[in-house]
Amino acid sequence: MSSLLVTSLLLGVACGPNGELEDSSELATLTPEESGEATSPATPDDSAEVPEPAPVDLSDEELPVQEDALGSATPSVDSGTVNPAAVTLRTVAGWEQLFLGRWNTEHNSIYLPMSRSLDSWQFYNLGYGIDANTAMYRATGKTQYLDRALQYVNNVVANARVSSSLGSNFRDSYLGWKTTRAEVVNQEVPLYESYCWRYVTRLLRVIRETPALYANPTYRNQYENLLAFTERNIFEKWYTRGANAYIYRARTHMAAHWAAIAMNLSRMTTDATRRARYTTVVSNINRDMPNNTSSLRQQMRTSTVNPAAYFWSDVWGSTARPGQDVSHGNNLIAYLVEAHEAGIEWTADDMRRFTTTFNSLIWPSAGRYAYYVDGSGNGNGWFNDGLIKLGRYDANVQRRLESHTVGQNIQFYANGALNARILSGQPTP
Repeated sequence: MSSLLVTSLLLGVACGPNGELEDSSELATLTPEESGEATSPATPDDSAEVPEPAPVDLSDEELPVQEDALGSATPSVDSGTVNPAAVTLRTVAGWEQLFLGRWNTEHNSIYLPMSRSLDSWQFYNLGYGIDANTAMYRATGKTQYLDRALQYVNNVVANARVSSSLGSNFRDSYLGWKTTRAEVVNQEVPLYESYCWRYVTRLLRVIRETPALYANPTYRNQYENLLAFTERNIFEKWYTRGANAYIYRARTHMAAHWAAIAMNLSRMTTDATRRARYTTVVSNINRDMPNNTSSLRQQMRTSTVNPAAYFWSDVWGSTARPGQDVSHGNNLIAYLVEAHEAGIEWTADDMRRFTTTFNSLIWPSAGRYAYYVDGSGNGNGWFNDGLIKLGRYDANVQRRLESHTVGQNIQFYANGALNARILSGQPTP
């Protein structure tokens, strides 16, 4: 593979164009350890054009054998969806074929090397590959996708080292990783771990909530090992090091990562004390931040541009326009969709409002993209990670996504497939 293709995949296909970075105004509110977390992007910045996916010649690449399609994705609306006129949508099998066109290429050139890295910054983008394979398993039921997601997570965990041996800023007995990124070199960075682990915990929940997987010794053993690691060396580690600094974060989307992790862990842990803590964290971030006067729920306001939409700021307590940038709003939506599906806090009406924000303000027409959630500014149309998942609530949005050309990678295709399955009314793992 040419170096040009690899570069294109790394920048424009495998990961979002905007690293989740803490700006200078936020850095002033952080602890000294956090102030260097991430101050300049390793991927293109928010104003950059998103490179179009490079063409890939897969004529000689062996693809997995296709199984029977799961059927047409004509929408069957449940209580969490908008009720549009019936439209004919791309099937799960159609999305899967697009996914397979990139699956092995992105695995070999991007996600597998990231999973083997000793640098925690690599785990940030690795989360997209974990989400992609988990979503495609949920859409198709094919364990080859689940196995690949587990491969990535097992690789990461295998390289964890005792903090005291890392020469980092903590030097305690928890396992972790440091980064070589210049701004935070040799430090353990909570953002990089939480950004990835929201999807690790979702993967584990799929195993726990799928009886055939949970009863299978191969998957059960991996599940138990990874859950034990996560409870101690991800959640407990950062909670013990300082919940106000590292869990109840200084921006809405960053706190949402920990809400997702805690929500998923609350549904898996066998320890009542841990479950109570996880539940409290989720409730606090949703409703009553202990170190702030706001919460995710309090951040949500009726849009002054479209009263059927939501407006929110990433700055706790702020109602000032233009509000959250779309890039990081993506990350927040990823959590809110999962919380709604879990029946926690966020309702069908909330999903309708977020969908309206997406469909009318962020993406008012083909080729027009806002930079901020109030509909202002010029964005780049990168909807992967969160916004694409709103397609499962509105068949007309899903139809628009079928012809969207920005960010066509395995995360995009996998979530398109999962949307299609949910819209078809079929149950998902």
